[in-house]
Amino acid sequence: MNRSRTGLAAAILLAIPVLAAGPIVIQNATILTITKGTFKGSVLMRDGKIVEVGEKILVPADAKVIDASGQYLMPGIIDCHSHAAADSINESSVSVSSMVAIEDVLNPEDIAIYRAVAGGVTTANILHGSANSIGGKCSVIKMRWGKSAGEMIFKDAKPGIKFALGENPKRRGNIAAPNGAVPLRYPATRMGVEDVIREAFTEAQRYHSQWKAYAAQVAKGESPLPPRRDLKLEPLMEVLEGKRLVHAHCYRADEILMLLRVAEEFHFRIKTLQHVLEGYKVAKEIQQHGAGASTFSDWWAYKVEAFDATPYNAAIMVRKGVLVSINSDSDELMRHLNTEAAKTQKYGGLTDDEALSLITINPAKQLDIDKKVGSIEAGKDADLALFDKHPLSNFAKVQKVFIDGEIYFDRDADLAARPEREATKKTLLERQKQQRKQSPARKPL
Repeated sequence: MNRSRTGLAAAILLAIPVLAAGPIVIQNATILTITKGTFKGSVLMRDGKIVEVGEKILVPADAKVIDASGQYLMPGIIDCHSHAAADSINESSVSVSSMVAIEDVLNPEDIAIYRAVAGGVTTANILHGSANSIGGKCSVIKMRWGKSAGEMIFKDAKPGIKFALGENPKRRGNIAAPNGAVPLRYPATRMGVEDVIREAFTEAQRYHSQWKAYAAQVAKGESPLPPRRDLKLEPLMEVLEGKRLVHAHCYRADEILMLLRVAEEFHFRIKTLQHVLEGYKVAKEIQQHGAGASTFSDWWAYKVEAFDATPYNAAIMVRKGVLVSINSDSDELMRHLNTEAAKTQKYGGLTDDEALSLITINPAKQLDIDKKVGSIEAGKDADLALFDKHPLSNFAKVQKVFIDGEIYFDRDADLAARPEREATKKTLLERQKQQRKQSPARKPL
């Protein structure tokens, strides 16, 4: 990543201040609650929370009032699969990299954060990459542009970890080796990917048993030596205990079934199957396992294992009782997830509420944060997106975005600040140019 360009972008956009939280009332909007119906009314926000929602509410004397006549208010969009704000996402040297964490490489200056907010996104699941059969630990963040990396972390979100099946983890192992030697890293086949996952959880079970035995001895008043800590196995032990969610990259139906069976053998559950382009073939089995499915609306044929996809995938899985979300896996697509959700109406005939659920309450449930976000209800976090037209319209534009009751995007303020930002950009570029001129020329080594 070009740090100078990132810093320049941050300096320019930080010219638009985040407005401090205070009582805010949005009036006369068409409110798409997702879980409690749609009606014209008002929402009161205070101290980062939704305090009241209704057709008529009492406006506090000190409240900032926003007239949203003719506009549509929906919960902030939640992206269940993103790599935005991550400086790196793959540790390709090993096939089990559960000891690494995305939290350690979050970059709060990534311009993709601001662009996502401008598209109505307020929360995202930042995943490790897919080079590993068992990848690194994930981070759920709120898109608090202008805050530090630590302040972006969604504090109440359950921790997660990334798994991957198929071409991505096996091709990383099948690196060309000199003189016809064997691949540089195992696995190099789909069978090997399964073996790596099975072996890792066999080790994790032993590790778990050691700690349980240690805890039992301590409970008896004994003073045994604790087991040696293993940072690779600790996250997998948390999976076995139900304390860490598994988000698994996958495509093919046979591999989806394989992973569900391995998980059931080791007595844990897959929380979400990511991409899951052949999920429509095994929707019954996914539903019976209790896994969610976070998929693309209409991406396919970009590699061999994605050829048997269909844009009807999301709707078919919804009709089969699977908890489905639409994700981005792309900084560009992340800016218009509302229209990605709308495609499920063309391909599958989902209702407005069903389509919007794919980017709000459903991903919130998949991340176990639905008590906090995902719908417009009193007591939930004040994460909201205001559109000038119905969010499922191709012509809809985001007007304002609130995170914890603070305005993080305001289209009018953004437009008004553009001349100032251009002047700031020009000044910074001139300063960089002068610094390069004044720097002594480097001598060849």
